[in-house]
Amino acid sequence: MLEILDYAFMQRALLAAVLVGITAPAVGIYLVQRRQAIMGDGIGHVALTGVALGFLTGTNPVWTAVAVSALGAILMELIRWYGKTRGDLALAMLFYGGMAGGVLLINLSPTGSNANLTTYLFGSITTVSPEDVVAISLLAAFVVLITMGLRRQLFAVCQDEEFARVTGLPVRTLNLLLAVTAAVTVTVAMRVVGLLLVSALMVVPVAAAQQATRGFAMTLALAITIGVVVTLSGTVFSFYKNVPPGASIVVLAIGVFALITALAAPLAKRRAGRVAAAEERCTLRDDVLVQSTAPGPRS
Repeated sequence: MLEILDYAFMQRALLAAVLVGITAPAVGIYLVQRRQAIMGDGIGHVALTGVALGFLTGTNPVWTAVAVSALGAILMELIRWYGKTRGDLALAMLFYGGMAGGVLLINLSPTGSNANLTTYLFGSITTVSPEDVVAISLLAAFVVLITMGLRRQLFAVCQDEEFARVTGLPVRTLNLLLAVTAAVTVTVAMRVVGLLLVSALMVVPVAAAQQATRGFAMTLALAITIGVVVTLSGTVFSFYKNVPPGASIVVLAIGVFALITALAAPLAKRRAGRVAAAEERCTLRDDVLVQSTAPGPRS
């Protein structure tokens, strides 16, 4: 199995897979808390325009995708704040416009084609270049710095914006920063997982971790562990079976979610039974104490 490390492109793909496995759940846990699990999918649509713009201008598509997806994520936040009843319509136009813009620009590019977009839509381990590894590493460092360094502030905002605002936190700034971080994560993952499937990697490991853990820190740690395991396993599987890595990674992630859910359900039921039994013992003990301290009948 270690012979895959003899290939330079697999070394780059595995390194990228590890970085994706870390960054996607690290951002996804905040999106899940905010009930914006589908946000990564929308950013992926917008990032497609950035990829095509890179081919059109002859620059690295990773950097143009970062710029365009970050702008799209900021627009999504502004629409969420001010869109009111027509916010969903504006978001739909933004998502579909991003997809259409990508297809249009790639066909206007002299060096691009729809085949180039396919590698970004579903991932391709053979196309991770040394330049991509440098860009992905820098962007992953930014994501980890934000999600770990500001975890308390971001968690407070995602749990209750009004309470966070009362405590003096810059809620809008933190929301914009989280949106940009999500956009950066999408571009980090697009080479390995693909733009259309990256949202699943941001959500499924977090959902799986929530089945087995309590508390934010434990959930985040387990989600990142699951993310790294499935990205590495899916990348190796795609090498040997010649299938898109994104599909392999997402299917494995869903399999892990199903396994943890199946194992956690009886444990949760047993834990609930122990809690109920303990509460019943406490109630009986309190009743005995009340009866023993009650005054006797008067003569």
